[in-house]
Amino acid sequence: MKCPFCGYEDTQVKDSRTTDDNTCIRRRRECPECGSRFTTFERVQLRELIVVKKNGEKTMFDRDKLARSIQLAVRKRPVNPERVEKVVNSIQRRLESSGETEIPSRIIGEYVMEALLRLDHVAYIRFASVYKDFREVKDFEDFVETIDKLAKPETLPHIEED
Repeated sequence: MKCPFCGYEDTQVKDSRTTDDNTCIRRRRECPECGSRFTTFERVQLRELIVVKKNGEKTMFDRDKLARSIQLAVRKRPVNPERVEKVVNSIQRRLESSGETEIPSRIIGEYVMEALLRLDHVAYIRFASVYKDFREVKDFEDFVETIDKLAKPETLPHIEED
């Protein structure tokens, strides 16, 4: 593993352990060249995923981008970071196990919306305002009216959480 500080090509693993939810391995590394320490995470990747955007552009799936978008939606909300991590893991697993290598961005957005509806209604509205491109207050009003109907437990789609 290349050192992120000095670029030296051969760093040493000093400690390895699984994360609390056993979905990845956390490794503490040290660079013999500059002495810097850093942490890496190793996760199982079932397949390479390509995201197809609305305009047809294709990019590699970025797990960190997914996590950042969810973290932004739940910012300053009473949502435990471990729950966010579980949601990200669940969405990634769902995408990888779909059998498809090219995933429309719309599908990822829908999965995030489903998860946020269960997690936190304010985060759900925040994400939806960007995802659905609200332009006026009326857009918010119409959308908030639908939340009461959707938020009933029997109507919520099942989201797998470990």
